[in-house]
Amino acid sequence: MYLLEGNQEWNQIHHDDLWLYNKLFLSRVLGYKCGPTGTTVPKPDFYIVRPSINFLGMSIHARIEWIESTTDHFHPAEFWCEIFQGEHLSVDFKNQTCELVVKGTRKSEDPLYKWEKWEKIDRNVDFPSILSTLKGQYEWINCEFIDNYLIEVQFRPNPDFRYHNTVAIPVWDENCPQESSDYCFIEDSDYKRKGFWIK
Repeated sequence: MYLLEGNQEWNQIHHDDLWLYNKLFLSRVLGYKCGPTGTTVPKPDFYIVRPSINFLGMSIHARIEWIESTTDHFHPAEFWCEIFQGEHLSVDFKNQTCELVVKGTRKSEDPLYKWEKWEKIDRNVDFPSILSTLKGQYEWINCEFIDNYLIEVQFRPNPDFRYHNTVAIPVWDENCPQESSDYCFIEDSDYKRKGFWIK
């Protein structure tokens, strides 16, 4: 498994496939209830609001908000979308074949970036049909799903499992790593994360 730096990842994407990195475009093509800043929601409700394109990952600036009607007050680069409930899976496809499936768990009251644990599970996930006509050649494609709804696509493998681990427990800024005989601490800082306990 190989990993790409941000610039490498961006530069290796075929220009006809760039739209997949725009989560608003992906959501619209998939038929989800969504829209850019400046549009009105179909009904007052809670919606997820996040950047249309976020190459930094980590769900930076993503949040759940009650929207009564208009969205003029959001940042121009953000969009709103209906909320999906259910298990959150991150799936690596190698040459369009399911290679790794990990399930994330998070406390509902925590911010969206703050995961408790990612764990490898024995599951086969079909390669999304929306990706069947890609113009570029990509050995690895990572897809994220909530309750079988595709929400994100990256043309790279899952970086949190590059250690050949089966579990990744994030360690956040407010937590100090403690010695553990069952897990190994890996320093892997990103946003508010210090690293992982892995095994």
